[in-house]
Amino acid sequence: MRGRFADTIDINCDAGESFGVFSSGEDEGLFPYVSSVNIACGFHAGDPKVLDKTVGLAERYGLQIGAHPGFFDLRGFGRRELSLPADEIRTDVLYQLGALDAFLRVRGLRLAHVKPHGALYNMAAREEGIAIPIVEAVKAYDPSLVIVGLSGSALERVTTEQGLRFAREAFLDRQIHSDGSLVSRRDPNAFVPEKELVPRAIRLIRKGEVVSVEGALVPCVCDTLCLHSDTPGAARFAKVLQEALIAAGISVEPFRTED
Repeated sequence: MRGRFADTIDINCDAGESFGVFSSGEDEGLFPYVSSVNIACGFHAGDPKVLDKTVGLAERYGLQIGAHPGFFDLRGFGRRELSLPADEIRTDVLYQLGALDAFLRVRGLRLAHVKPHGALYNMAAREEGIAIPIVEAVKAYDPSLVIVGLSGSALERVTTEQGLRFAREAFLDRQIHSDGSLVSRRDPNAFVPEKELVPRAIRLIRKGEVVSVEGALVPCVCDTLCLHSDTPGAARFAKVLQEALIAAGISVEPFRTED
């Protein structure tokens, strides 16, 4: 992954999260201004037609494509913590990787990375028992895939121990606690005020640090920055962010998937 304080950064977004008649996110407006995309695989969102459309859109803009597997929880959008046995987590992740990869293969595209979604992401950050079956599924499917998650998390430790590569992620639009964990979406302070987003991004890239919701300065070296497609105004902000980064001499490029 990247060295510290490089003049390039990956901007990723979680996308393809519509389902049937339900529409979510600003994918079409956002894709021109990011460098990689994490596509929902049908369990928390994303039906076959949405998968096909989202892959096609990512291909049009030349984005690096990753899988965004979550709990089988359409009603809860994958944001409810479920208690599942490890083997069920492993097979659920494996199933989702294959689902997305089918739409990539017919277009001659390659799956590059895997970023868990929602509650699965948060639980894997805290608990090795959740992180292990995720990494096992990725390793069994394709050990060249990069796993994306929080720096210093259980998921990073397990990924490294299993010999896979890990991309450290920070969130542009979400607040963090002083221990590095994400502030719950139920908290009124969960989201970063828009006026703070560009300074926050440049501070993360150039200084490798971020101010927590409690006001503490937290070291946070990252390879990729996430902007959620369902954050209000995401597409407009992504354009502003890209222009600000270019003006600061920082180029937006996918993180490396090869050593």
